Amino acid sequence: MEFRVLGTVEARRDGRRIPLSGAKLHTVLAALLLAREEVVSDERLSRLLWGWTPPATMSAQIYTYVSRLRKMLGDEIRIDRRPPGYAMAVGHSTVDVTEFERLDHEGRAALAEGDFDAAAELLRAALEQWNGLPFANATEHLADAEAPRLMEARVAALEHRVTADLALGRHEQITMELTGLVAEFPLRERIRSQLMTALCRSGRRADAIHLFHHGRAVLAEELGVDPGEELQATYQALLDGRLDRQPPAVPAQRAVRPAPKSGRRHAAPEMLPPDTADFTGRARELDLVCRALAPDAADRPRRVLVTGMAGLGKTTLAVHAAHRCRRDFPDGQLFADLRAPDGSPQHPGRVLLHLLRALDAPDDGAGADDLDELVRRYRALTRGRRLLS
Repeated sequence: MEFRVLGTVEARRDGRRIPLSGAKLHTVLAALLLAREEVVSDERLSRLLWGWTPPATMSAQIYTYVSRLRKMLGDEIRIDRRPPGYAMAVGHSTVDVTEFERLDHEGRAALAEGDFDAAAELLRAALEQWNGLPFANATEHLADAEAPRLMEARVAALEHRVTADLALGRHEQITMELTGLVAEFPLRERIRSQLMTALCRSGRRADAIHLFHHGRAVLAEELGVDPGEELQATYQALLDGRLDRQPPAVPAQRAVRPAPKSGRRHAAPEMLPPDTADFTGRARELDLVCRALAPDAADRPRRVLVTGMAGLGKTTLAVHAAHRCRRDFPDGQLFADLRAPDGSPQHPGRVLLHLLRALDAPDDGAGADDLDELVRRYRALTRGRRLLS
């Protein structure tokens, strides 16, 4: 069977649509699909069906919807009652949102490795899973709860696909598409930067300059802020004449980084603590961290700060995200506990020495007590390397 939620909610068997009637039945199906065989509680189903004003017969109505789904979907789909709710097993069926996320992840990995042809193809295939606004025939409560997350993932996939297309020299082919995207998302600075790049490389430098100033005015009027670092950098490259340079030919596989000037090769450090196999409950935060760590077109350093009260699982979240994104950092992953076993803060010098040893720095004792020297050595060893720390 085939299930769709990236557009109207549908179930298809052998290419034929199974007739499901009513927004509420589509809502129950979509909620169970999004849970990926995990339990969806009666309370959550009620919230997605009726918002904050459920009927007195809430449980009976949910039972009725589930029973109707069981009958319509047949024996190959199992919907089990597991207190406090229901769980659905789809077996070998395909779900468009799962396919989208798989292709998107593979496309980003190819992009990070410099395989722009594969990245463009994979990300284009991911975007082809979409057929309109998600949950178009479900309740507004479900759309309000889940659609923004999926729409953000779609636009991010678009941005990454455009990055691959620009690297392949397809600026003229995508200019029209980017113009429409800027009109649709006027506050997304990366899309504006990409259109500026495409215009400049197509010989339309004046249009690219106008696009930047228009974007600056929109940001000031709507949000009261100046353009961010990426948009400013693109504008400066435009003024300097660096933006109109055609991208160099790139081999399909990621190029091997040159050895340091000393001629000594450094093994990639792998300092991450073990991953948590049963990580649950932080899907939104995990997605935000992973997207923030994803490489951009300029491959600039990214910084992510995870904050919160003690005991909320910040370190677990960070470590899990690091394991998920480690392919984007082929030169290694660094980890340091900033607190001593007794709970007191670690001295910065001890932390830096720990990281320098992981980076295979000579342990000759020179400058071990000089914090500035340790910082200088750390910067020298990490410069130009794609490290996660």
